[in-house]
Amino acid sequence: MMPEARKLKYDEADLRVLTREDLDALEIGSGILGTGGGGNPYQGKLLALEAMKEGYELKILATDKIEPDALCMSIGGIGAPVVGVERLREGREGVRCLRAMEELIRTSIDAVVCEEIGGANSMNPLVTAALGGLPILDCDGMGRAFPEMQMTTFSIYGHSSTPSVMCDLHGNSVIFSHAASEVWHERMARACVVAQGGGAMLATAPMQAHYVHQYAIPKSYTKAIALGEAVIKARKLQEDPIAAICALEGGRRIFNGKITDLKRHLRGGFAVGDIALVGFDEWSGETADVAIQNEFLIFRREGKVEVCVPDLIVLLDVDTGYPITTEMLRYGQRVAVVAIPCHDLLRTERALEVVGPSAFGYPEIQFSPMPAFNPKAD
Repeated sequence: MMPEARKLKYDEADLRVLTREDLDALEIGSGILGTGGGGNPYQGKLLALEAMKEGYELKILATDKIEPDALCMSIGGIGAPVVGVERLREGREGVRCLRAMEELIRTSIDAVVCEEIGGANSMNPLVTAALGGLPILDCDGMGRAFPEMQMTTFSIYGHSSTPSVMCDLHGNSVIFSHAASEVWHERMARACVVAQGGGAMLATAPMQAHYVHQYAIPKSYTKAIALGEAVIKARKLQEDPIAAICALEGGRRIFNGKITDLKRHLRGGFAVGDIALVGFDEWSGETADVAIQNEFLIFRREGKVEVCVPDLIVLLDVDTGYPITTEMLRYGQRVAVVAIPCHDLLRTERALEVVGPSAFGYPEIQFSPMPAFNPKAD
């Protein structure tokens, strides 16, 4: 039994329809905010472009432009980013999640919400919304990418993710009707995605729009697009794209280095490892390393921690300013390391229990928030 159609809970005049140029910018900006994770944004963009070619519109809506009681479904990819490079998505996993969720709750979804803005996970919810004839809200649950599902602001501040639906490219749909905790939901879904080949889409229990407006990281899509546009503009004007990124996000370039060693492997549905760097330019003679769990977690210089989660650690091509995701790291690459302060919703005591260093197995590291960098005052 399919759900009955519902009256629109927003004004269509408030929708922003994305263009090809917006997607080009979003590819770069979501890669930056993804801190190495979230899946390869180029592959996500290809799926979005295919949806465009088929006549679907990719529409973004501000969170304050939808009625407070509107029903919003969060969705994102689950699995190890490296798997996404070797095993492409079929493209309709997300819309199958949407329809299965509507059938499960026996009512229609009004809008889609992005689970994490990082990497391909910025594109996949857009495609889901487009194929479902829905807008996507201009926000997300992380403001970056994190490797585990309970690490969204929605879960951190009290939303229960179950019932949830997970769909893979084989046509399988798995329903998690109830989990004892958000961590148990993550464990069960992670075990399932390993059995499905390491990659799937997962839609979590719908939320009302007023909750999303209060606890989502705001304006994620417009921010990611603006970041990408800043890089494209800087390159066109032969200016420094990395400086443009830092100026826009209050970030700071903290290292230029060459990758001299790279350890990366799959463990329990995650890509984990370490990157060793030897500095050049003003960092010549220094060494640094970056810890990985799908995303870049910890940056150390000469063995001393300088930046850690939940603040963003971003690796960029030193010449182009383009982001490098964990699955695209290679020995010998010359990279710039940029640190960007995270949103305040990720810095509360409650949030740090879930997304701070100890949550990733680093209890000895104390999170010290990096201040926003003002280039004019430097």
